[in-house]
Amino acid sequence: MPKVLERVNCPDDVKWLSRGELGELCSELRELLVSRVTENGGHLASSLGAVELTIALHRVFDSPRDKIVWDVGHQSYVHKLLTGRREQFSSLRQYQGLSGFPDRNESPHDAFTTGHGGTSISAALGMALTRDLARSDNHVVAVIGDGCLTCGMAYEGLNHAGHLNTRLIVVLNDNGMSISPTVGAVARRLNVVRTTRPYVQAKEQTRRLLSILPGGKRLRWALHRLKEGAKAVFMPTMMWEQLGFTYLGPIDGHNVAELEKALVRAKNYHKPVIVHVLTIKGKGYKPAEDNPTRFHGVSPKSESSVTTRTYSQTFAKTVRGLLMDNPRLVVISAAMIEGNSLSPLVKEFPHRIYDVGISEQHAVTLAAGLATQGFIPVVAIYSTFLQRAFDQILHDVCLPDLPVIFAMDRSGIVGDDGRTHQGLFDLSYLSLMPNIIICAPKDENELQDLLYTSLNTEHPIAIRYPRAQGTSVPLATELHQIPIGRAEMIRQGRDMTIIGIGSTVMPCLEAAEHLAPRGIDALVVNARFAKPLDTELILDAANRTKNMVIVEENVLSGGFGAAVLELLEKAGASGIKVKRLGIPDEFVTHGKQDFLRSLYHLDAEGIARECIDFLAQIRRKAQTEFHSKSL
Repeated sequence: MPKVLERVNCPDDVKWLSRGELGELCSELRELLVSRVTENGGHLASSLGAVELTIALHRVFDSPRDKIVWDVGHQSYVHKLLTGRREQFSSLRQYQGLSGFPDRNESPHDAFTTGHGGTSISAALGMALTRDLARSDNHVVAVIGDGCLTCGMAYEGLNHAGHLNTRLIVVLNDNGMSISPTVGAVARRLNVVRTTRPYVQAKEQTRRLLSILPGGKRLRWALHRLKEGAKAVFMPTMMWEQLGFTYLGPIDGHNVAELEKALVRAKNYHKPVIVHVLTIKGKGYKPAEDNPTRFHGVSPKSESSVTTRTYSQTFAKTVRGLLMDNPRLVVISAAMIEGNSLSPLVKEFPHRIYDVGISEQHAVTLAAGLATQGFIPVVAIYSTFLQRAFDQILHDVCLPDLPVIFAMDRSGIVGDDGRTHQGLFDLSYLSLMPNIIICAPKDENELQDLLYTSLNTEHPIAIRYPRAQGTSVPLATELHQIPIGRAEMIRQGRDMTIIGIGSTVMPCLEAAEHLAPRGIDALVVNARFAKPLDTELILDAANRTKNMVIVEENVLSGGFGAAVLELLEKAGASGIKVKRLGIPDEFVTHGKQDFLRSLYHLDAEGIARECIDFLAQIRRKAQTEFHSKSL
C-alpha cells in the first residue's frame, strides 16, 4: 500500500486527507526526518516537535498566497516536505541541495529567508501591511518558538503590531526550549501554562458537569468570573492582551484537529492574534524527547565518530581555569551554552556564567555594565550572531574603551548551515571600530594564550576561532602572555611571503611545503593580530621577498588583507606585489567545510596553486615589460 506521504506533493494534497491518514502522515514524516537528518545532519528535535502544527497550518491556510513565516527555520523541515521538496530532501544541507533554513530562492512557499532568531513577527507584520495597502485579503502567519521570545526584536514587532491593530496571526510554538531550556522571566511565565494542563482539563470537566445540574447556568456564570480572575493570575493572557493581541490557548500542539480549530478561529479575527501551542521538542523519537538539547542539532553520521578536541572545548577548558584563578571574571552566552561547550561549567560557576537567551544586543551592553564596575566579562557568541549587536559593540563597548572580551566561535566558514551562519564578516565589521583589538589563534595553544592575554588588555578585544576540530597539538599547562600586535615568522623564505591569520595559518605553512619541491622558497607569517598589525614584521617580510600572498577566511572587502594593503600604502612601500585570498563579494552557500575551503582556494593545495599562478603572472609581466623596453 502506498505511503500517505508519497501522495503529498503540495500543500493542497494535505487538505483532503482523512483523520486516519493524517495520523499515518505524522508517523511517516517523523520516520523520514529521523532517517535523513541523522544521515545528513541538521535540526532534528525542533522539526519533530512541529509535525502536527505544520500539517494543521497547511490544512487551514493556502500557501503561498497566505504567508507562513518561520522564525529561525529550525522547525521548517516538515514545511519543506509538504511543499513539493520531498524528492530533494535527501540533499538537505548538501552543496547545491536544499538549505537547512527557509529560503525565498528555493521555494515560493518560503515567505522569508531566515536563519537568525526573532525576525518572524517583524517580517510578517511587513507582509500584513503590504496586504492592507493593496486591499487584499490573504492571511499572514508568524510561527515563533518560545526560545525566540528571549529576543528583543520579537517584542518590537509585537508592540508595533498591537499598536497598528492590523490582522496578523502569531503562532507561539512553546516547547520550553531554544537549543537548551529557555531562560528568562517570560519563559517562567509560559511554563505556568505547561505545568497547569490538569487545570485546563478540570475546567472542561466542570463545564460538562454543570451543564446537566439544576441551577448550573448561574453557577457556570459565577465560575466564569472566577476563571477570568484565575486566568489573569495563572495564564500569560494579560501580557498579550496588553500588547493588543487576542490570546487563544493553550492548544495541544500534537492534536491536528484541535490545532485546526484554533487556527480557523484565529482567521476570523480582524486584529492581531496569538495562538499559544504546547509541543514536545523531539516528539515521536524517544532519544530526542529524552535529550532535546543533544538532538537539537545533529551531526552527519560521517562526523559522529570524530573525537579530536574542538576549539570550543579548548575555549571552555581554558575559561574554567581562568574562572578559578580570577574571581572578577564572568562569562555571558546568548543561548549558546551548549555550542560554546560551557554546559559543564554552569553547575560549577552558577553565579558567574549567564545565559541571556537570544539577546545578543543585551549580552554586549550587559558586559559593558559589568566592565564599568571592574569585572572582566567574556562574551561568548558565534561570529554570525555577534554581528546583530554591531551598535552595542561600537557605542557601548568601543566608544568608552571598556575591557570586554569577545570570544567569537564559528568564525570563518561554518559549512552546512550556510549563508545565514557563515562567520565571514567579523574581521571587516570589527576592524572599523576604534579601540578594539582583534586576533585569531593558529592552534589551540595560541587560543589559550590569547584568552590569558585578554585578561590584562584594558581594551575591548575580540578573539575569533573556527568551528573545527583542533590541530591536536598537546595543550600546554602553563599559559603565556602574547604581546599585543605581535606576529610571528614561522618559516623563513626568500621568494615570497605568505601571511595567514587564524585558521589559515596552518594551510599556509602546508602550502609552503608544497611549493618547496617546485623551487619556490616561501616565508610564512602567522599574523595573529588583525588589529593592531605587526607593522615591523610585515614590512620587513614584504621588503625582503617583494611578493606577498595574504590569506584570510573572511570577506576580502575591509578584511585583514585590506588592512595590510593600507599599511603598505601608508609606509610608502614600493615594488611590493600583493595577492589576497579570501571570500569574494558574495554570500557563501551551504556545504562541507573542507569542500568550501577548497572551492575558495583556502586549503593548502589551493593556496599553493594561487602562489604558483601569482609568481608566474609576475614573471610574465616582467618579461613583457622587458621586451617593451627593448623595442
